[in-house]
Amino acid sequence: MAVRQNTIWENFLSPMVRFLIDEEKWRRYAASIDWEKQSDRFRRSDIIVPSYYSNQNFHGIEGGYLNPEAAVSYDPVTQYLLPPNEIVVRQALIDTVKVHPRRILDLGCGTGSTTLMLKQAFPQAEVIGLDLSPYMLVRAEDKAESAGLEILWRHGNAEKTNFPDVAFDLVTASLLFHELPSTASQAVLQESFRLLVSGGQVLILDGNQKTLRQLEWLNDIFEEPYIREYAAGNLDAIMDAAGFEAVQTQDVWWINQVTSGIKPIPGTDVTIQKKVRRYTPTSIDSTIDNNDLEGLGSPVFGITA
Repeated sequence: MAVRQNTIWENFLSPMVRFLIDEEKWRRYAASIDWEKQSDRFRRSDIIVPSYYSNQNFHGIEGGYLNPEAAVSYDPVTQYLLPPNEIVVRQALIDTVKVHPRRILDLGCGTGSTTLMLKQAFPQAEVIGLDLSPYMLVRAEDKAESAGLEILWRHGNAEKTNFPDVAFDLVTASLLFHELPSTASQAVLQESFRLLVSGGQVLILDGNQKTLRQLEWLNDIFEEPYIREYAAGNLDAIMDAAGFEAVQTQDVWWINQVTSGIKPIPGTDVTIQKKVRRYTPTSIDSTIDNNDLEGLGSPVFGITA
């Protein structure tokens, strides 16, 4: 029987981060919520949780995201693990939006950090955050209410969302794909293509695949069962295979990347869609915090260079 090896997080980084965060504060927060009762408001009986998600530990947490501990610990830890700054990295996805979205779907939204930023960036849009973990959705809803943002949270699988065809102008996923086996990643992109209107955009923010391949030790920071599979892959290629055009990946502070694709408009010259602006940091609205825990088928207009 294989013996599980401690990760870099457990051996080195965890003691440092625990020194920086107020553990007692988020312990009190965890105790203040009836996680089963609150998660039942989101949990849908028709959702089948895939084995690659339910049978693995993530980030050293037994049961992974199907454990409420993951929902509590995610934000205080993540703020220190996305250099140079979590808000800066997530803002890179916002800065890469090239459409004027009326309806946005954030896949694998987790505790809603990027989802909240999308709603702030596009206040007139309907924004939906979807996640397989009802516990993460409890946390996400709490953050949205604290920020005064109206967002719809939905329990579901990004591979099969059950939303109708051409229902969204923008589909996003932040820090999701490195937690998926390659077959699931392909399915998520195919589902994204189905959900988007013609001219709609998909955006994937995640770890930089080139960097992960070059620096093997980065794959050992956390207990991430699929990160090597993700690092060995090519997100541009599977996005192309799903039918997207104008596919381009931009480095974000070397450690991360944003990949963009456009669902082609029938009869449109593809070269027009390939005018993709490069990522440059913009001013950031830092009002989103972590509660002190450290009409369907609308057309898309205004694709900008």
